[in-house]
Amino acid sequence: MLWNVLRGERMKLRHSPVWLAFFLLPVLPAFMGTFNYLQNTEILQDEWYSLWTQHTLFTCYFFLPATIGVYCSYLFRLEHTNHNWNCVMTLPVPVLHLYLSKLIMASFMVILTQIWIGVLFIISGILSGLSGPVPPELLEWLVYGTMGGIVICGVQLCLSLIIRSFSVPVGIAMAGGVLGIGALSKGLGAFYPYTLMSLGMRANRPGGPMACSLGQFLAGCVFYLAFSTAAAIIWMSYKDVTAA
Repeated sequence: MLWNVLRGERMKLRHSPVWLAFFLLPVLPAFMGTFNYLQNTEILQDEWYSLWTQHTLFTCYFFLPATIGVYCSYLFRLEHTNHNWNCVMTLPVPVLHLYLSKLIMASFMVILTQIWIGVLFIISGILSGLSGPVPPELLEWLVYGTMGGIVICGVQLCLSLIIRSFSVPVGIAMAGGVLGIGALSKGLGAFYPYTLMSLGMRANRPGGPMACSLGQFLAGCVFYLAFSTAAAIIWMSYKDVTAA
């Protein structure tokens, strides 16, 4: 049953304009971060590690949360138009499968985006003339960043389910990413869903340990993912979502 619903979500994404956001939005922070690094090489002297801080400065707090917001809003766009909820909610499919299919597809998009971010980082370093090897921690940064990104998927899918708008949840994602800077400065990164991605990617300290313990990071991921999933399932089970 879940596999059939997943096939429908995959068909929805196959020729969608969301791929334009996938390709273009990560390019902007890569360009901005590389430019910022090249303009401050007298201060940023750790080569690849310094370049990573500049890339993630723009990626984690500005562009990637908004990109994930676009993914999640698009996945609910068809259901929110032309009374399509009437058709969806009458299908012989458990609401858990309806939600999980969207979460899996959004998570798949985040995985692809993280791979693309890693490729752009390596290309940027080569074009910047960095002589040392690519940091061996890069894969770890991307994997943990993906985990934090999937948490944002859960939160944004819940918002996109409840809010019948494409742009409003995207705006909330952008605001959430920016407010994450304040949460990190107060040492509350592990307790705020939009900062888990930057913690996992070591945005502020790529050469050192995570700004919180691994246990706190994983607990935050599990809590927000479970909470957003439960909230979405309860909403679809008991709230009237059939009317546009």
